[in-house]
Amino acid sequence: MTGTPGTRTGRVRVLIVDDEPALTEVLSVAVTEAGWHPYPASDGQSALRVARGCAPHAVVLDGMLPDLDGIQVLRRLRYENPELPVLMLTARDALEYRIDGLANGADDYVTKPFSLEEVVLRLRGLLRRSGAERTRADDPVRVLGPLVLTARTREVHRDGAPVTLTAKEFDLLSLLMEHPRQVLSKAQILDRVWSSSFDGGGNLVEVYISSLRRKLDRGRAPMIHTVRGLGYAIRPVEDGR
Repeated sequence: MTGTPGTRTGRVRVLIVDDEPALTEVLSVAVTEAGWHPYPASDGQSALRVARGCAPHAVVLDGMLPDLDGIQVLRRLRYENPELPVLMLTARDALEYRIDGLANGADDYVTKPFSLEEVVLRLRGLLRRSGAERTRADDPVRVLGPLVLTARTREVHRDGAPVTLTAKEFDLLSLLMEHPRQVLSKAQILDRVWSSSFDGGGNLVEVYISSLRRKLDRGRAPMIHTVRGLGYAIRPVEDGR
């Protein structure tokens, strides 16, 4: 489960890392009901990949994963973002294990079995202390299904993998993601991306749309759609099926 698709500028993003699908599902539902956007991952490697793509505001991290140990994932997350709040989930109640996690950067612990209300309350506390809930309106990240665009660094990821774009391709994608599902005409695109002073245009928009499609899709479900006689629209993968 990845939450309701759509462009979300500033919505709090929570990475959920656990190898139990049922637990990941209920945690994702709880996070969504709290008003946040869940990003699930079932193992350590995928967690690191998803984190690079979605730039989470907080992480719920299981201590025992099938590939990397939870502490290893924690150390790597801390290396890439020292300020990222991390809530550890563990079936181990031993004091030394908690001390090890806290020493490596965990902000808080919840021991299994736990209540969803407790997890949400602890997450909310971490998000408030980090300032994520106060500043999220200024967050420059846009999310549309598997597609993540970060305005400040001009980076784009799909399914956690980076997509390299030219400056104008990025501007065009940014415009489309500002208006998810909305059909934009060639004239509107030319005016916003190349400015109204641009003389002509010809098939310029078609060329850039085609280039974006090649880079974004690469054998995956298409997200940019042509509406014959009207223009172009970007939609979540679920809408394009």
